[in-house]
Amino acid sequence: MYIPKQFKNEKQDEIIEFIRHNSFGVLFSQDGDQPTATHLPFIVKVTDGSIILITHMAKANPQWKTLDGKKALAVFTGPHAYISAGWYEEPGTVSTWNYVSVHVHGRVEILTDSRSLKEILKTATDFYEAGFDKPWKLEENEETVDSMLNGIVGIRLMVDKLEGKWKLNQHHPKERKEKVITRLKEQHAYDSQEIAQLMQDQMKD
Repeated sequence: MYIPKQFKNEKQDEIIEFIRHNSFGVLFSQDGDQPTATHLPFIVKVTDGSIILITHMAKANPQWKTLDGKKALAVFTGPHAYISAGWYEEPGTVSTWNYVSVHVHGRVEILTDSRSLKEILKTATDFYEAGFDKPWKLEENEETVDSMLNGIVGIRLMVDKLEGKWKLNQHHPKERKEKVITRLKEQHAYDSQEIAQLMQDQMKD
């Protein structure tokens, strides 16, 4: 990912937390000369300093057949908003887009044994059901789950590089950023309110 120095986020803990809050990503890989991608929910795990992403994919999806042992890219997109040059109230400025995104590079391991698949499904279910009044539990529905295991494959992405891009007008003077924040708070398109908050937080750092 192209990341100018002023937009680069190298805080691993912050990037991992971002993935947890924006976990529905896209897994990109190469099949010969043909790029391919699948939208998937990912769970991020940190163990003894190693970062792993886990997910599962329909066995009918041909992408998994070319993934085992290969490098792949998972992309996670966060809040984003259009920034009008008119908000700066100055000549010589141009409109842009503010956003946060993370790219995760790693090597894929395909899992097909029932124990691994059930572990992946339980981890994901517990994560997404947390906070629900009556969470659905895999262990209470094992018969149904077991009947569907043959239709999926597990994916483990062993992470070797995290890239975080927080593009929040860092290269503009404080006065311009404050004007943009004020105008973003008046908008309802895209994720304007979230970008305004992120810009405010970034200015405090």
